[in-house]
Amino acid sequence: MYDFVVVGVGPPGARFARRAAEDGYDVLALEKGTIGEPLACSGHVSTDIWEFTGDGAREELFQNEIYGARFHVGGPDSDDYPFYKEGVASNVIDRVGLDRHLAAVAREAGADVREEHTVTGVTEHRDRVEVVASGPDGTRTFEAKMLAGCDGPRSRVRDELALPQPEEFLHGVLAFSEEDDHEDFVDVHLTPPTFFAWRIPRGEAGVEYGLAAPPGVQVTKHFEELIDGYEIDVAHRCSGAIPIGPPDRVTSRRAFLIGDAAAQTKPFTGGGILYGMTCADHAAREIDPDRPTTLAAYERAWRDDLEREQELGRWIRRAYSLPEPVQRLGLGALSGEIGVHMDRPTSLVSLDHLKAVFSRS
Repeated sequence: MYDFVVVGVGPPGARFARRAAEDGYDVLALEKGTIGEPLACSGHVSTDIWEFTGDGAREELFQNEIYGARFHVGGPDSDDYPFYKEGVASNVIDRVGLDRHLAAVAREAGADVREEHTVTGVTEHRDRVEVVASGPDGTRTFEAKMLAGCDGPRSRVRDELALPQPEEFLHGVLAFSEEDDHEDFVDVHLTPPTFFAWRIPRGEAGVEYGLAAPPGVQVTKHFEELIDGYEIDVAHRCSGAIPIGPPDRVTSRRAFLIGDAAAQTKPFTGGGILYGMTCADHAAREIDPDRPTTLAAYERAWRDDLEREQELGRWIRRAYSLPEPVQRLGLGALSGEIGVHMDRPTSLVSLDHLKAVFSRS
């Protein structure tokens, strides 16, 4: 019997597997396909990412430095409102490479990481969890004291255990062009209904274009309009669900959810890499596989950390749907140097941000 079986080896699953293995627990981590594939997430992250990686990660994964963002109320030819930092605000990285790097670090820590294992059943018992998975050697049943569901927005673990769903799912689309672009600003478009689109320069790796919107919105149509506006050909298209709004409960008797499975994401961008790995750290610190009651400590810890950020993020997202004249007025008044951390909306009232705002005069 394992101490933990981890389902899903994206950043949250790999991070938890690593931390649990480092603490001496016997960990099995299962990925349904090849780690990092298919790509369904942007590679634009805060510089905090390097606190979660292993040695040599920056040299391996880094693609570009970003100092700010140009916001548009309209297409590529519309007026832009720049927001920027004096130093580096964020990095663009090899997103597929990140997954593979984090999985390798988990293996080095002692976790048994297996690809091509699709979980088809989960059963909780009083003293254990049984996980049925189909792999290269046929169907097998694994037993563990605890189960970590890190298997994304359409989580099989969440469904098998009848845990509540996130508040909503957005539809996200990504595509890439091959031109070199070392520019240090991203472009953000507030034109799609109730959400936004983006353009991210990735240095020699090309340019990433993306869009996210709620169900019922003609995502493909709006995305084509974005690409046409930039007059560029794109390839390597991919899409996926983006969970927004965590449910009231992400734990059961002997299982817990982390990352997109728990909707531990930013409501104003849909990003969840740093939030998911932060919650993985909370899980590793709080959960003892021999004491199921410690699951409640995990619920408290991650919510105490992210609840204010997610609530403020909801208010920021509401601004995406304001009338265009109001958006232009607000962006014009607020644009300039900022001291905001891209993962922490509460930094809007930080000393760094206040200094940056007052320094404009």
